[in-house]
Amino acid sequence: MMTVARSRLRAVLARVGAQEDLNFLLTNRLPRRFATRFMGRFSRIEQPLVRDLSIATWRLFCDVDLRDAEETRFPSLHAAFVRALRPGARPVAPDPALLTSPSDAILGAHGRIEAGRLFQIKGLSYPLADLLGGDVTLARAHEGGCYATLRLTAGMYHRFHAPHDLHVESVRHIWGDTWNVNPIALKRVEALFCRNERAILRLRLAEGGHAVTLVPVAAILVAGLRLGFLPEGLALRETRGRTLLSAAHLAKGAEMGWFEHGSTIVVLAPPGFTLCPGLSVGSRLRVGEPLMRLPEPPIR
Repeated sequence: MMTVARSRLRAVLARVGAQEDLNFLLTNRLPRRFATRFMGRFSRIEQPLVRDLSIATWRLFCDVDLRDAEETRFPSLHAAFVRALRPGARPVAPDPALLTSPSDAILGAHGRIEAGRLFQIKGLSYPLADLLGGDVTLARAHEGGCYATLRLTAGMYHRFHAPHDLHVESVRHIWGDTWNVNPIALKRVEALFCRNERAILRLRLAEGGHAVTLVPVAAILVAGLRLGFLPEGLALRETRGRTLLSAAHLAKGAEMGWFEHGSTIVVLAPPGFTLCPGLSVGSRLRVGEPLMRLPEPPIR
């Protein structure tokens, strides 16, 4: 019933030619920080009527599948957003030659990093150094490498996982805005990922010692970005942009953290990595599925 209602609503908006403009207006022309703070608080309300109505509204407007969740009932909308999955729900490709998807996502812009720039969407690029908070040295280390933009929709599973056996070398939080990161906004807001709040996770793979960087990017209604391998209680926003060194070692597929709504992860790999065959813009990925292939080891 909810699926039929959602389809009818979208069809009505499309007929009047208003769907894209209305989406952009509702998600970007309102006080984004205020809406995000409000959503962060409202979503945690555990009053049964509020919880049931908010979860029903979420499911009406988003494609939500809770069948693989560890819990069957949730105390709040927030708990449903950040739900854990039952064991075995996301098999991880064991091949050490594969870098797997850290999240459930839709593949967006991807390709080779050239002249220090990445594409946000076809025809619209941005400087990698800006995404990395001005870290020109790190940007140069990825020159000629491979990148993939992974978009998490509001209804998807919101936790992200280690794409390989790895050591987390450092984490840096960058304060920013909360623009929506959907395709409509990506076409209209230049260098959007460089404007939004984000974190830079520098990783060292166990296989070959390759340096990979993950950049989780927050968006409107994302009340927080949490990293489970950091000391308990540490709030990224309170670090004021300091680089936090880490000694965390994570196995492939281990949980790294979570968004508290949908958002984006930009995966940056060094030269020699290639996107797995068959993937293209719009491909749907799940945690643990092949994303990139590592370089062939040198012949000894």
